[in-house]
Amino acid sequence: MGKQIFSRIEHNRTADEIVLQIEQLILEGVLRVNDRLPAERELSRQMDVSRPILREALKILEQRDLLVSRHGGGTFIADVIGEIFSQPVMDLIARHRRATFDYLEYRREIEGVTAGFAAQRATQADRSRLTDIINAMRSAHDTDNFELEATLDVEFHTTVGEAAHNIILLHTLRSCYRLLSNGVFFNRSLVYKYSTSSGSLLEQHVAIYDAIVAGNAQSAKKAAESHMEYVAQALRKAERADDWERVSNLRLQQRSGNSEGIRDGN
Repeated sequence: MGKQIFSRIEHNRTADEIVLQIEQLILEGVLRVNDRLPAERELSRQMDVSRPILREALKILEQRDLLVSRHGGGTFIADVIGEIFSQPVMDLIARHRRATFDYLEYRREIEGVTAGFAAQRATQADRSRLTDIINAMRSAHDTDNFELEATLDVEFHTTVGEAAHNIILLHTLRSCYRLLSNGVFFNRSLVYKYSTSSGSLLEQHVAIYDAIVAGNAQSAKKAAESHMEYVAQALRKAERADDWERVSNLRLQQRSGNSEGIRDGN
């Protein structure tokens, strides 16, 4: 799983100490859902503990629903992202579009606070990760890869949330993005497809990024809020344009059918 993130247990080599370390990594967002732990032999080496003690710790974490073992596939971080709403409420939201814009209004406020904290607290590693994502977004934009750009959009905001170094904000945002990824509120690629200015969304993400890298909390907050306001406006236009396209296609089909009928009648 890349570079070693687990540290040696220095003193009391007990299962509780191992559990505490892994829980901390999950809580701080270092370990994400579906991340695979190193093999038992390697993990015991990294943490400098016996394999029986490690097995005991992993069993405790599984009992707490933080880890899941897949037969023949290893041990993974369980789906620990909480659902903000129950399934019936999510279904209700999906049927009533007003909730979408209430969601974006909420996102405007929480994204602003998060970006401000990120500007104040981002480490060099955070800034490096954000730079990589921004470069990938530019590349996706240049190749008109709407789906990839939309996916990177969520990764960018998630990484800003990590750079804010506030555990509650981090997991609140991840839960929000889960709803977004599941398409409960809207299809993100639709916004990219019908945005009035194809470069506007990229420019907004770059503005957030620049302010965070510069350590300007006020500018980062303002840039994040402006971005969410734009997304709300773009979504309204995108839904309207998508509906126009649907109606136009139906008219075309109907007129084509009528024309064929007239020719057949003659």
